[in-house]
Amino acid sequence: MIKKIAFLLFCLFTLLPLTAQIRINMGEDSPIRKLQIAEMAITNFYVDSVDEQKLVEDGIRGMIEKLDPHSSYLTAKEVKAANEPLQGNFEGIGVQFNMVEDTLLVVQPVVGGPSEKRGILAGDRIVYVNDTTIAGVSMSKEEIMRRLRGPKGTKVRLGIVRRGIADTLRFVITRDKIPVKSIDATYMIRPGVGYIRIGSFGAQTHEELCQSMMKLTGEGMQSLILDLQENGGGYLQSAVAIANEFLNKDDLIVYTKGRRVPRNDYRAQGNGLFKEGKVIVLVDSYSASAAEIVTGAIQDHDRGVVVGRRTYGKGLVQRPIDMPDGSMIRLTVAHYYTPSGRCIQKPYEKGKAKDYAMDVLNRLKSGELMHADSIHFADSLKYYTLKEHRVVYGGGGIMPDYYVPLDTTKYTRFHRELSARSYIINASLRYVDQYRKQLKKQYPTFALFKQQFEIPQKVTDDILAEAAKKDIKPKDEEELQRTLPYLRLQLKALVARDIWETSQYFAIMNEANDIVLRALELIKD
Repeated sequence: MIKKIAFLLFCLFTLLPLTAQIRINMGEDSPIRKLQIAEMAITNFYVDSVDEQKLVEDGIRGMIEKLDPHSSYLTAKEVKAANEPLQGNFEGIGVQFNMVEDTLLVVQPVVGGPSEKRGILAGDRIVYVNDTTIAGVSMSKEEIMRRLRGPKGTKVRLGIVRRGIADTLRFVITRDKIPVKSIDATYMIRPGVGYIRIGSFGAQTHEELCQSMMKLTGEGMQSLILDLQENGGGYLQSAVAIANEFLNKDDLIVYTKGRRVPRNDYRAQGNGLFKEGKVIVLVDSYSASAAEIVTGAIQDHDRGVVVGRRTYGKGLVQRPIDMPDGSMIRLTVAHYYTPSGRCIQKPYEKGKAKDYAMDVLNRLKSGELMHADSIHFADSLKYYTLKEHRVVYGGGGIMPDYYVPLDTTKYTRFHRELSARSYIINASLRYVDQYRKQLKKQYPTFALFKQQFEIPQKVTDDILAEAAKKDIKPKDEEELQRTLPYLRLQLKALVARDIWETSQYFAIMNEANDIVLRALELIKD
């Protein structure tokens, strides 16, 4: 036992110093010594047997939970799962998920993956896999992943609990090879105007972006809309490489600084592919971390303008600390700052991660998402852009140059009900499955499809009839008429995605996206 403790402490010494910055006091009164005695006492004298590995991991998690909301501890398998969406591909059902109170919560289905195509939504809770209940039974995340993953072509039955739906929903998912792509869409949205939507910042994102920009340049792109809506971030180095494509040599992109971490500047190399031409960056309240680095750099250098709603506000840098067993601590070691000196990290109270997670909902309740004048920044958070000296603010995300309110009338209550119960996605899948060959023959190009195709009345009638059987109806004729235009547009986009890919989906949906339309107005003006 003593040898094991000594080995663990030796590993701690070799892993944590990371130069000579971290010094551990091993005196009799040191916290490390106290922790060691507690672990030894529990392991050797506690009335029941204990899992020593789990005991140590719980202790680590307990310490980290008292820190900021972004520091975390991951087991070896959790590390692998967390890295896969950013590094490569795998075979499975295609969802990003977290465990919340012993329940698997779908954070986001992988774009184009089998789960998204079958109608799995962000916020869904998977309660059983095949015939095995996985919710509320303290099943390990590793065991759940083992049940969800499997060879391409095999099937898995899922039970889903969806907020607002009383019954457990049932899905049969055919596993597939999950492409982990960072770029969701690349196309010419108007003559001379390119559009690129980045979903996350992974290891291959910069390479994907360069390919997208070269493609669009070849098609006559003179201005670019860079869509970072709902982009939760990723690798800092990826964000730096992408910002480099728009800035001049030696322009500061971002710098990091912490209590024990000296300032580190990241600057543009001057070899970017799009240093001329208009750039408009689109953001919303889910744009975070690496997405905010790119946005802040472009805004602070007055290289382009930002359109949308205030970003998430994650200005903390996590450093991975690898453990001998493959587990990892992601420890916040520094803040990052935009070129003007802003730290855009929103306020938080240590140990109050749940309160922190409620921020976006609080923005909705406060009216911020609908009214710009609901947002207030202290004068102490005022900064200035580097060329035109425009006022910008730190301390709570990046405020766009052009604010676009959330249109709460576009999604009616009836539409939300139809979407929540997967009536819309299922109808599109059935329609494409039945008419795929005919559609491809009738519309050999997407341009022709976008111009001429309309969802048949029977498809929407079938949705309404199917929903009515479960007593899901519009409250009146006015709500139905407000629902139908967006419902038809969404169905058309889903059909386009299944025939082509996600670029075509966004090419249709963006024609009703107020943030995108505002950007097009600015470019035209």
